[in-house]
Amino acid sequence: MKKSFLITIYTILILIFIISLWITGTYNQLVKLNENIKTQWSQVENVYQRRADLIPNLVKTVKGSASFEKNTLNQLIEARAKATSMNINPNNLNQDQISKFQRVQEGLQSSLSRLLLIVENYPHLKSTQNFSELQNQLEGTENRINVERNRFNDQVNHFNTYRNKFPKIIIANFFPQFREKGYFQSQIGSEKAPIVNFQD
Repeated sequence: MKKSFLITIYTILILIFIISLWITGTYNQLVKLNENIKTQWSQVENVYQRRADLIPNLVKTVKGSASFEKNTLNQLIEARAKATSMNINPNNLNQDQISKFQRVQEGLQSSLSRLLLIVENYPHLKSTQNFSELQNQLEGTENRINVERNRFNDQVNHFNTYRNKFPKIIIANFFPQFREKGYFQSQIGSEKAPIVNFQD
């Protein structure tokens, strides 16, 4: 009787130990994946900040052309102010927060694109070395933004896939920092090919 009781106690203790190891391992993996997302988020913010930092120099260069449309510059300055004022807590990267951030950044991108299109009508401005260098830097920054957003989405996918598998989701739901993360999504209409019209 005493021997069977001890075997039962040892079995229970071994099971508790195994379950504790599994919970600890799952928790630690969730922490690691969550930190990877935070690190990648900081990379995303860095490239967006780089774009925002280039805009004042671009505006100063364009302002040198006295006949340039002031309204376009004002819209770009306002869009930059909105984009740089938006901060997201890296512990709360849910879909709603990512979508808000993305909308603000798309507004800045839209204003910047309008400016660059209008500059086409100013060949003397377009041909200046300063403007040309800034335009090249902005193009390179846009490429970096796409790369970092894709890497961020990869990290989010890895985290969400791991945390949503059963039974890991049970542990993840106990801790608010392990909520499902949001993705960057394509701009509305980006799936349609642009229409090229050579007629005026």
